[in-house]
Amino acid sequence: MDIVKYNSEAWDREVESGENPWTLPVGPEVIEEAREGRFSVLLTNNKPVPRDWFPDSFEGVDVLCLASGGGQQGPVFAAMGANVTVFDNSEGQLAKDRLVADREGLEIRTEKGDAADLSRFEDGSFDLIFHPCSNCFMPDIEPVWNEAYRVLRTGGDLLAGFHNGFFFIFDQIKADRDGVLEVKNPLPYSDLNDLSEEDLKYFVKDGEPLEYGHTLDQQIGGQVRAGFAITGFYEDSDGSPISEYCGVLAATRAHKY
Repeated sequence: MDIVKYNSEAWDREVESGENPWTLPVGPEVIEEAREGRFSVLLTNNKPVPRDWFPDSFEGVDVLCLASGGGQQGPVFAAMGANVTVFDNSEGQLAKDRLVADREGLEIRTEKGDAADLSRFEDGSFDLIFHPCSNCFMPDIEPVWNEAYRVLRTGGDLLAGFHNGFFFIFDQIKADRDGVLEVKNPLPYSDLNDLSEEDLKYFVKDGEPLEYGHTLDQQIGGQVRAGFAITGFYEDSDGSPISEYCGVLAATRAHKY
């Protein structure tokens, strides 16, 4: 299976369904507040990103919204004066950003592609990279960190949200369907490699995106190995049965010195 192509099409279906909160574009009131300097954006499901993780002013800041389509964060940054490029693997998600941009008179550049390959961008192209929870749909994330480091300018920051990998050690079908937490899978985890044929059909029968569970060494260690220094961290929940016991999502602020 070409997982990049499959998940691209799967996210287009998520957009069409209109049920996934990450596919719902912001309204005019959010853009109006952003123009006045008031904003709140998410790297994870619920907890807003701290204001001091961002520049004091967005005016003229070059921002890459990495795997961050959906008409949510990119338009907010653009409304505050940033030069925004939204990069995503789903054309449907990118269309949401163009929808908000057209509606609000914003300038936003959209680019479709795989986050592990940013070769179309030159070294040091951006001041800020915003990468919300999405690398669970990517089989190998070290190239993502390496590419992010390359295209970020010295003094810039990568803000990333991701799953704590232990989320995936549990039988997700039993957790989702029955609320039962049963340890089943090793890490790193892959829907394609670790599910039985029958269980895989549970997820692909409706064309849902397929997921990967990465270790903290791959998530945080990978950023450090790419050259970043971690300067901020917090955890969040996602409403799953597992999150009743601990945070299953995390966000990092990583600086390029």
